[in-house]
Amino acid sequence: MRTWTTDILVIGGGVAGLSAAIAASRGGRVLLVNKGQGCSPLAQGGVAVALCKDDADTLHLADTLSAGKGECDADAVRVMVGEGPRRIAELIEWGARFDIGKDGQFALSREGAHSRRRILRAGGDATGRELMRALAEHVDTLPGVERLDDYFVSELLTLPDGSVHGALMVPQAGGEPLAVAARSVILAAGGAGQVYSRTTNPVTATGDGIAMGMRAGALVRHMEFVQFHPTMLAPPHPPFLLSEAVRGEGGVLINQAGEAFMRRYHPLADLAPRDDVSRAIWQEMHLAGSAHVFLDMRGISRARLHTHFPTITATCAAVGIDVSRQPVPVAPAAHFMMGGLATDAWGQSSVPGLFAVGEVACSGVHGANRLASNSLLEALVFGARAGEMARADVGGVDVDAVRGAAERLCETARRPRGTGRANDPARLRVQLADRMWNNVGLVRDAAGLMATLAWLRGRKRMSVDPLDIGRSECRNLLEVAYAITRAALARRESVGAHYRVDGVELERAAAAAG
Repeated sequence: MRTWTTDILVIGGGVAGLSAAIAASRGGRVLLVNKGQGCSPLAQGGVAVALCKDDADTLHLADTLSAGKGECDADAVRVMVGEGPRRIAELIEWGARFDIGKDGQFALSREGAHSRRRILRAGGDATGRELMRALAEHVDTLPGVERLDDYFVSELLTLPDGSVHGALMVPQAGGEPLAVAARSVILAAGGAGQVYSRTTNPVTATGDGIAMGMRAGALVRHMEFVQFHPTMLAPPHPPFLLSEAVRGEGGVLINQAGEAFMRRYHPLADLAPRDDVSRAIWQEMHLAGSAHVFLDMRGISRARLHTHFPTITATCAAVGIDVSRQPVPVAPAAHFMMGGLATDAWGQSSVPGLFAVGEVACSGVHGANRLASNSLLEALVFGARAGEMARADVGGVDVDAVRGAAERLCETARRPRGTGRANDPARLRVQLADRMWNNVGLVRDAAGLMATLAWLRGRKRMSVDPLDIGRSECRNLLEVAYAITRAALARRESVGAHYRVDGVELERAAAAAG
């Protein structure tokens, strides 16, 4: 087994991980390990930040708290909205190119539940890619940062005192495992969208960071709060998210009868918070016995569509949909983990030596329902803060102890493990995703949650070779699914993205909708 020693290990190469690596590099050597493309490059809408003269961080704070349905940590939100402008200024200094309007100012857009136009975009609907480009190019200029791409981190390495000081990883192409010893570890490994059969997330979103953190003893928070994006391209078309910014520019949701229905569900109509929009769509689908509703963009000029949403128009055209002439079939899909490893305002988890940022973390800023385009802002702000705090730790690390922990884990690779259909990870993943979508998705009830929890109890401790990526990912998904389901069963009241429909409430909801 190879061994690598560094000061700070960053696991995850998205916006949060890159931001953490940049900040941490000012105080020591950094190793940045990346599994593959995550969610950051796919972010369409933009970065929510109070920059224009009729906006303020206090208004952004109020909108975030309102969308979070009383479950946000107000102090964490103040940190995020207050530091946001400074992080955007850094990005611009590092070469990020944001869209500029005809007046020479930022071309800000509006999304659901925002009271102002404050969504900073790049390339129309390619903001995530531009942020990744600017951050990655800046990282490449830093002599203190080394990168390992296409490595799967299978386990955090914990010392006898309970602190985390490294990780065990394997190259995805196969080869010798690597034990990394570090005085601090920053988890930025993304979310767990693959827990569900319908998701906007890439195949890499298998909950690795949350599961590893839980196994290392880290506390989790708000695991019941999974955000479902209202508008993913509906089957049989391939999964593709249609940004909320489309509705901010005049797109309208219509049902099978061609009726604009959102006004019946929320006073903000199509610009309501995501949880309200998703449930309204679900209700319209339920009433019509349909698998989707439609997003109608015909009220937006063709020129504006191509300027503001080039990725969306091109992707839809590739599957035979001209968005300027026909409505697009859409339905909700799992999108974002608002819960995760519980952290303070500096990204510190409950485990010494372990930080968590981005979607793997629960910083408290999202509450029960994330305000649109706050995710990239959270990644920028708390990624940098975690990097700053991690570099302040000047303690050493017992490399021999870390190597020993890795070797003990690898011993399991030489032990017999279960085989057959019951232990087939590919089969288990399909079963899991279907059960989670049907029973722990947009609408939940006690019976479905208890049945899913019982099914998961018998499988979440599947035997795993830490060097087997497929089996490790499956175990991570099972463990995260168990945490989501257990939290959803414990919270009996509906709030935000967590919606319990027990007994006659389904019929009442249908009657209220008309």
